[in-house]
Amino acid sequence: MTAALAIPPHSLSIVVPFYNEEDNIAPLVKRVHEALAGYEHPWELVLVDDGSSDDTVKRAEQSALEYGPHVRIVELTRNFKQTAAMQAGLDAARGDVIVTMDGDLQNDPIDIPRMVARLLNEDLDLVAGWRQNRQDGLLLRKIPSKIANKLIARMTGVKLRDYGCSLKAFRGSVIKSVRLYGEMHRFIPAWLATVTTPRRIAQEPTTHHARTAGVSKYGISRTFRVILDLIAVYFFMRFRARPGHFFGGIGLGLTALSGLVLSWLAWVKFGLGESIGGRPLLIVGIGGLIAGVHFITTGVLAELLARIYFESGTIRSYSARPETPLAADEGWHR
Repeated sequence: MTAALAIPPHSLSIVVPFYNEEDNIAPLVKRVHEALAGYEHPWELVLVDDGSSDDTVKRAEQSALEYGPHVRIVELTRNFKQTAAMQAGLDAARGDVIVTMDGDLQNDPIDIPRMVARLLNEDLDLVAGWRQNRQDGLLLRKIPSKIANKLIARMTGVKLRDYGCSLKAFRGSVIKSVRLYGEMHRFIPAWLATVTTPRRIAQEPTTHHARTAGVSKYGISRTFRVILDLIAVYFFMRFRARPGHFFGGIGLGLTALSGLVLSWLAWVKFGLGESIGGRPLLIVGIGGLIAGVHFITTGVLAELLARIYFESGTIRSYSARPETPLAADEGWHR
């Protein structure tokens, strides 16, 4: 089936982050090789261990010995969470096309050739997976995910039905121009829209399986983190080049309101001759004025410094053990 797909020449990197998935490593590597058995282009599989405390690394090393040097292992020194692990894999990937997927066997590698073919044939920058028949719990996973997907699409303007699916195909040059940190992996399509047009982002129905081994690392508590991250995404998509407009708008609103309050109190004091020292409104006016000034100054500086810190090119959100260097033509499955 893979050989029948007409795909332009390219090299492919498949990035899979793992955390305590010792029972899923070997089956996933096997499924990837079965799905790409007839693939006509060079490819590599990059397994990223996110500081697992079980035998994940050992099982990954066994798979690398069994299948060959195109199965590469990036071992992080401790658990940096999924976004940092994803970024480590993207940094290590050498392909013109990069595919990301989960290591829990819920994504199916059989969808990879079809997604890559659509990416290259339609000249897209991202093809995101869409789990039409999602095999997860209704209350804790499906319902919160549907709400989050609609909220994210509305706030970012990138209309996708499934932001949470890790199976995605990227044009390598585009995804490498975006730096991920915090817990921003679920907002990759939105971040990508800051460097490319949403017209070059598409979605593709994908297969989704129920988890058969291991346990999920995510629960309902991530909903609150999603809301906070969404605020940050909205800020950087709308105001990254003009952050003063965002914080300044809030600050100016507060200072204007406080100015009106203090002006009225000044009239009461000097025009009517009444005492204002004991009025709570005086504290509200002064507090609002201080808060407005802080929004204009401290908030802008803090956000800009944080962005510079992560985009400087010398700072990474993870630490990995050294990997054996490969020549440009080595380590590919042909």
